[in-house]
Amino acid sequence: MTQAQTDTIQPEVSSEKVIIARDVEKWYDNNFHVLRGVSLTVNKGEVVVVMGPSGSGKSTFIRTFNALESYQKGSIEIDGIKLSHDLKNIETIRREVGMVFQQFNLFPHLTVLKNVTLSPIWVRRWPKAKAEEVALQLLERVGILEQAHKFPGQLSGGQQQRVAIARALAMQPKIMLFDEPTSALDPEMVREVLDVMRTLANSGMTMVCVTHEVGFAREVADRVVLMDSGVLVEEATPEEFFQNPKEERTQKFLSQIL
Repeated sequence: MTQAQTDTIQPEVSSEKVIIARDVEKWYDNNFHVLRGVSLTVNKGEVVVVMGPSGSGKSTFIRTFNALESYQKGSIEIDGIKLSHDLKNIETIRREVGMVFQQFNLFPHLTVLKNVTLSPIWVRRWPKAKAEEVALQLLERVGILEQAHKFPGQLSGGQQQRVAIARALAMQPKIMLFDEPTSALDPEMVREVLDVMRTLANSGMTMVCVTHEVGFAREVADRVVLMDSGVLVEEATPEEFFQNPKEERTQKFLSQIL
C-alpha cells in the first residue's frame, strides 16, 4: 500500500459519544438569542464540520464545549463530564479539549518551542525535558521543526497557525475544536493548514470544525452541519449535504458558496 493510499484511509468512528449537547440556549445581554435550542452529538473519532453564514451562532456554539462561552439553558457533556459552573469540571474539560482559533494567539516574546511547551509544563506539570521532547515531535508532525527556535513574528501566517495546532496537541487532548482556522490566512497559506488538519483527522482525532472550506468538508468530514440564526438547520453526510440538501435554507446557503 502506498503512502498516499494510507493517508486517505478513513479511521473508523466509534459509537462512544464524547460530546452530547442538548437543547443549548444562550442569550447576550438578555435580548439577543444567539443559540436557540441547539442539539448535537459527536462520537469518538468523528469529524464534524459546522457551516453557516456569519452571525449564525456556530462559533459561539463550539466555544460552549470548553466553557469559553457560557449558556443559560440545556446541557453539555464532554467525555462523560457534565459542563457546569463547577470550576473543577471546567478545568478537567479544558485539559481534554484543544482549540485552534481564527487568530493564532501566540506569545510574541516566546520562541515557537516555548509557546508549545508552556501549557504542558504549567498545566500538566510535565518536566521541561519531556515537554520539549513532545513539542519537537509535534512541530515535526506539522512540518515546521526547523522553526522551533524562531519567534512567531518571523513566521508566515500559515506557519503560525501550525504552531497553534501543535500547541493545542501538546496537551494531548481527546477532542480538537477548530474555529475558522484558515479565515485569517492568505489563500496560498490555507492549504498547508488544511493538510495538517487532514492528517490529524486521519489519525482518528475527534474534531469539530467551523469552516467554509468546502473541499475539506467533502473529503474529511463524517457529517456536515448547517447553522443559521442560532438554529441547527440540517445535518447529513458530506455527500447528502452538498449534493442533495433537504432544507431550503441549506440549498440557499450552498448556492452562495459553491
